[in-house]
Amino acid sequence: MKVSQEVKVGLLAVITLMMFYFGFNFLKGSDFFSSTNKYQVVYDNIDGLTASNPVRINGLSVGRVKGIEILQDQGNKLLVTLDLNKNIRVTQGSRAVLADDGLLGGKVILLSVNQGKPVLESGGMLVAAKETGLSALIREKTLPVLNNVDSLTYQLNRVVAQFDQTGVMLNQTLRSANQGVKTLDLTIAENRAGLRATLANVSRLSASLVETEQQLKPILAKADTFADSLQGLQLKQTLATVNKTVDNLQRILADVNSGRGSLGKLTSDEALYRNVNATTASLEKLLTDLRENPKRYVHFSLFGKKDKAAPAKPGSTTVTTKVDSAQVQ
Repeated sequence: MKVSQEVKVGLLAVITLMMFYFGFNFLKGSDFFSSTNKYQVVYDNIDGLTASNPVRINGLSVGRVKGIEILQDQGNKLLVTLDLNKNIRVTQGSRAVLADDGLLGGKVILLSVNQGKPVLESGGMLVAAKETGLSALIREKTLPVLNNVDSLTYQLNRVVAQFDQTGVMLNQTLRSANQGVKTLDLTIAENRAGLRATLANVSRLSASLVETEQQLKPILAKADTFADSLQGLQLKQTLATVNKTVDNLQRILADVNSGRGSLGKLTSDEALYRNVNATTASLEKLLTDLRENPKRYVHFSLFGKKDKAAPAKPGSTTVTTKVDSAQVQ
């Protein structure tokens, strides 16, 4: 039987398509030559998990994700079907942990078998779990840092704004300083002659102070000598003389207090005190009468005529003075 050229081309095309299909599925993880067991797990969020993502135990690939279905009657949860090698013994309570697959951001299911439990039949339900991936960890650690960076940026902006104001104030200060320096230079230029004269006076004053110091040195030396002379005086003899004088004065005062001597009698003898008082009173009366009646005691005669003597009062004394005419010019 002779096969036509068209049939051959058609068969070749069918074989090529089949090879392409099976090769693509094989590359996706489908193993057409070994039997598998199917297990299911329900996730709230699969975070980008897709079909054909691997299922691993301790880093060894033991299966793949067969398919993903959405359960709209259960709050849009996702039912993930896993194809595992038939020689993998999965127990009840085993966990299917959804985790990140490296730095590229892919997803992988890590199978954690619960040891010591009965074997889970094919089609059974695994316990869903999630592992904090690298991206989630980076996001968790980065968000506080970003918040701090935002706060730091805000503070830096405020500081920069204050620096702008400080720069304006600094420029004003520098301008004021420049004006002050210019004013100072002008003042110095205007008073240069006065400053020179002042410095010259200060120099002369310093020279005068040096000369004064030289003149004071002999005076100070003489003062030291005078002090030494004062220290050499016989102060003990002087003090002894003073003590002796004080003792004599004390003896005199003791005699006065005891009534010995004239001063003692004056201070202690009451009869003598009364006689002195009476004598003083009589003398005062005599002086008063002499002042009021001087003719009783003194007579003036210009021509030598003798007046009759007035009768003298008892107890009084008359003093007569005769003045001749020849004696009066």
